[in-house]
Amino acid sequence: MKSSTLDLGPLQLATPLLLSPLAGYTNLPFRRVIRELGRIGLCTTDLVNARSLLEQNRKALKLIESCAEDTPLAVQIFGAVPEEMVAATRLLESLGVASVDVNMGCPVRKVCHVGGGSAMMTELDRTAALVRQMVESVRIPITCKMRLGWDDDNLTAPDLARALEEAGVAAIMVHGRTRQQGFDGSVNLAGIRRVVEAVDRIPVIGNGDITSPEAARIMLESTCCAGVSIGRGAFYNPWIFVHTAHYLETGELLPEPDFSERVRVMTRHLDLMVEVFGESLGCTMFRKVGPWYAKRFGPASFFNKGIVRLSSRADYDTILVRYIDWRAQFLDESGQLLPKYALRPQVLNFRDDDTQELDAPAVTRREAIPVPAGPNELW
Repeated sequence: MKSSTLDLGPLQLATPLLLSPLAGYTNLPFRRVIRELGRIGLCTTDLVNARSLLEQNRKALKLIESCAEDTPLAVQIFGAVPEEMVAATRLLESLGVASVDVNMGCPVRKVCHVGGGSAMMTELDRTAALVRQMVESVRIPITCKMRLGWDDDNLTAPDLARALEEAGVAAIMVHGRTRQQGFDGSVNLAGIRRVVEAVDRIPVIGNGDITSPEAARIMLESTCCAGVSIGRGAFYNPWIFVHTAHYLETGELLPEPDFSERVRVMTRHLDLMVEVFGESLGCTMFRKVGPWYAKRFGPASFFNKGIVRLSSRADYDTILVRYIDWRAQFLDESGQLLPKYALRPQVLNFRDDDTQELDAPAVTRREAIPVPAGPNELW
């Protein structure tokens, strides 16, 4: 199987590998890290309320903050008022956004209660009419992200996909679970394939539990989808796009990044967070980021205990130097981890990775990436 380009209407992507929205994580610093590592086709922002954009809400504008290096970029919006969704789409086009994605998959009550997110999957005609207005109001492509349905008794994704294709959307992105599942259970690949088979002209992009190149290939081959969209898997492994593109093109799995490369990228991530959010807030936000890099450091309790109290860029340098000295006791003469501490191969799904240190801070023992409280708390 070969990696290829992917067309979203007039927008041609260099690869069929996309970054999904991940609330609280897919901000500008992380998107830039992903882009610098390479082979990403399209990045999408955190989910943002259409009305908040129109009101010029400071937090909403921060969610869509971008720069010259951050292209092509899609902004994902939610809402149920046609006039607001159309106006927000026009605003985003005027700001130079390459594509607008409509969230129809968020399972959170606060989003569904106002008719957005997964609730849009229960009213097909109304949803298709809203999206048609958006499509007809701009020249940039409109895409939609959905789940398989509200629950197992209401798997409406194939019908909705057909209706949205007729409404003029450029692509469908489907997460292989229902709203009722949240992120529990396994992704239903057969369900995604039924969505692929339901449309005639537009690409369907699969999403859910893609945390390795092998998982991406299984998704592509089992569903016949045109591409894959990766969210939590990208935060766990920022190299997943370049590794997956290489694997699809050659069948070869690239070696994992070594310790020095992981530290380099982690440090770059922090520097970008300081640049975008300021030193104090950037370092505070990085407290939940650093431990995810450290999951592939080998013994890391010393590092994690320091990083979860990070308050300045200078603190980071001190923590890192002291950690490298502490980590030396677990290395052999060549600088590799001793067999007792050697890393297990990365698992197909990161939620199956139960390796953790008993004395580690709570943030490092999470089985899934946490997301902030608010209207998109589970998305």
